[in-house]
Amino acid sequence: MSQYFDLFQLPEGFALDEAELETRYRALAARFHPDRCAAASAFEQKQAVMMSATVNEAYRTLKNPTDRAAYLLKQQGIDADAPEHTSFAPEFLMQQMEWRETLAEARAEQDRAALAALSGETAAAQQELLRSLQQAFAARQYEEAAQLVRQGRFLDKLAKEISASAEAV
Repeated sequence: MSQYFDLFQLPEGFALDEAELETRYRALAARFHPDRCAAASAFEQKQAVMMSATVNEAYRTLKNPTDRAAYLLKQQGIDADAPEHTSFAPEFLMQQMEWRETLAEARAEQDRAALAALSGETAAAQQELLRSLQQAFAARQYEEAAQLVRQGRFLDKLAKEISASAEAV
């Protein structure tokens, strides 16, 4: 088992009970909150701060499916985010370009409906990607999972940009 899954006492794997993760996070965050050690020695205070940071980083990593997948791949010795991995399927690149053009047009026209439609389309693509990631991990197809993580990074970034654009309109 890996450190983050051990910390939360969860089975290691891409599939994750998010409610259980949330429950265990709250318990660990309360247990290791630095304020609980305010009267302790400097060493104990430092340990609490370090443990609190570890709990927060583990939670952030496990909660985000793309980050969780990348973390699991690192356990297999695969760095999905390594800079040398730059090849993508032409279909994926074309779809990204189309979405980026749609986003630019929707921003320029401050078109809420277009942004909402684009948000729905990319959310569906993200859900499909997560299903594919689940299947890749279940079949131990780690190189396929690494490619999907790289695609997921693009989708995650695009989703954030769409959300930010929608808030600005």
